[in-house]
Amino acid sequence: MRNALFALIPALMATPVAAQSGAGVTEFTLDNGMQVLVREDHRAPVVVSQVWYRVGSSYETRGETGLSHLFEHMMFKGTERHAEGEFSEIISREGGRLNAFTGRDFSAYFEIMAADRLPVALELEADRMANLQINAEALSTEREVVLEERRLRTDDRPEGRFAERYAAIAHPGTGYAHPIIGWADDVAAFEVADLRDWYDQWYTPTNATLVVAGDVEPEAVHSMAQEYFGGIEGRDVPAVHDPDNLQPPGERRVIHRDPQARVTQLRMGYEVPSFATAESGRDPYALQMLATILDGGDGARLAEDLVRGSGVAAAAGAGYNPMVRLDGEFSLFGVPADGDVDAVETALREQIRRLQETLVSEETLERARSQMLADHLFEMDSVFYQAMQLGMLETTGAGWQTLNEFEENVRALTAEDLRAAAREYLRPEMLSVGIMQPADQEETG
Repeated sequence: MRNALFALIPALMATPVAAQSGAGVTEFTLDNGMQVLVREDHRAPVVVSQVWYRVGSSYETRGETGLSHLFEHMMFKGTERHAEGEFSEIISREGGRLNAFTGRDFSAYFEIMAADRLPVALELEADRMANLQINAEALSTEREVVLEERRLRTDDRPEGRFAERYAAIAHPGTGYAHPIIGWADDVAAFEVADLRDWYDQWYTPTNATLVVAGDVEPEAVHSMAQEYFGGIEGRDVPAVHDPDNLQPPGERRVIHRDPQARVTQLRMGYEVPSFATAESGRDPYALQMLATILDGGDGARLAEDLVRGSGVAAAAGAGYNPMVRLDGEFSLFGVPADGDVDAVETALREQIRRLQETLVSEETLERARSQMLADHLFEMDSVFYQAMQLGMLETTGAGWQTLNEFEENVRALTAEDLRAAAREYLRPEMLSVGIMQPADQEETG
């Protein structure tokens, strides 16, 4: 993510034809293929604008890894109209903030502004979508910045080294197997032509979604989007060839013995469907609730049974993110209280068996349901998070309409749904196990 300060005249257009949802989201599509999503929130005179591109590290192959992340840096290096640094200076002068981030499935750029300054952000984003300058000097500088970032976050940290080794076995044959920041040898070899090709392939209106949330009127946003982005020619993007979903590769294990590690760590992950890949729309919600039952606060099962109960773990947790383009991961982790990682793995497997064999009680179900709904409502109180949800759902293939369905689907879940999901997806043949141990510790069998 870039460390920069966050970064008026609407075009006169005919009233657009648009689709509006019950959640206050209005959708437009410009003639060049660019999607525009507007969510009204008039509580404060603030607007969040985000431009999402459907490209991230999962679109890369060996030799390209890290291109999406490096290109995020290059998007701040200036255009024909605005020199390097001007973008941030303008947004700062207007009282706004800006930043950007790259994920496995997307690259996104955002500004938070006073609502009447939205045209400033849109004009600048349109300029760098169409007129970015890419030169050897800027590339040399940012390439070294990224390589240093990689050294600090990954190469010099045992947790970072372990995470990369785990991902390689947990996501075999997919773009999720390599790091978002890229492999160092790939990053070091990039030339100007590589970045220009990436820009030409992916940074086009047909591959972008503009999300605007806050104190705005949809028709005005559509007019501004047409004014600033409408003249940019859309281009076809390359086809992406992904592996088949949920093909069980069999249980995989990696043991990473690290001389800098001081604490043994266990990570377990089951390959499970996401919003985008699930055959049943209910399954991702069931998996979310299973994760909440295991790790939804101090009263959840892992804290109650493994940490405070048996004391086998000093820490334990679970998680699941359904907002990914390919299959997701239902993850578990544990830190042994006394170094006995086998005991922690056995205890976590027992928790999964319990979910598969025994229906959760009505009290447990209602507590998890209430927590999920409360967390969701609290997060949606943020205008920025509203825009994030829309952009992430859309770029990962779930569709922004999924946001409208969250509460209904969570309320509809039954104990039988949860047990069925645990039985269907939390199976050994879908499991990866990673163990990091200090180098001088006796090897785990």
